[in-house]
Amino acid sequence: MFIRSPLAQFDVVSIFTIFLKNYEITVTNLSITIFIVLFLLYNLLYFFNFGHIIPRIWQKLGEILFIFIYRLVYQQLGKKGMQYLPFLFALFMFILSLNLYSLLPYGFAVTSHFIWTVYFSVSICFGIFILGLINYNIKFFKIFVPEVPLFLYLLMIPIEIFSYILRSFSLGIRLSANIISGHILVHIIADFVLLLCKANQLIVVIPFFFLLAICVLELGLACLQAYIFTILVSIYLNDSVHFAAH
Repeated sequence: MFIRSPLAQFDVVSIFTIFLKNYEITVTNLSITIFIVLFLLYNLLYFFNFGHIIPRIWQKLGEILFIFIYRLVYQQLGKKGMQYLPFLFALFMFILSLNLYSLLPYGFAVTSHFIWTVYFSVSICFGIFILGLINYNIKFFKIFVPEVPLFLYLLMIPIEIFSYILRSFSLGIRLSANIISGHILVHIIADFVLLLCKANQLIVVIPFFFLLAICVLELGLACLQAYIFTILVSIYLNDSVHFAAH
């Protein structure tokens, strides 16, 4: 029996190509997934604008998520940082939707691709750095100057700069690594269950419940990674909002 490689589910496949004069536009499963998720998110948020006084189940879920992110932002950024609540809420919902969509049958895991998540995280961290320069001008560079003896400056300043740059890459790599490992584990166990099912249907019960438990764990991991990504962005954003507290 032919079994696909666990890594085959992460392949970016060309769906169709459009030629416009000298330009070639290729539509892939990755771009279609992002379009579907953005379309669903837009309609979901648009639906919440017409909420009922007595909330229904979907409205309750949206309110719970919003209150959850509201408390997170207030805890990390304080009252001064509440102006960034829409951005962080949209960021959380976007990452969460991509992760959950990848768990659906034939769903594609966009957040499993390092090139995409790293570009996404580096763009956000670069924007946070620019925000710090806008708010505090050249004084913002003091975040790279730790409180150490003068003779250690030549050693510590490059380390601080390197760690500041490195965290923007680790933000995206952490997300991709967790999504990849979870999807590969589910794929391997699912193939194992199928092999047992063909061999003997009686002994497939225990592996099937184990696979179900792994799927539930993967669901929790998808939500957890969206939360971790959002809270780390809010922590990094705190440097640009409350620099005076350093």
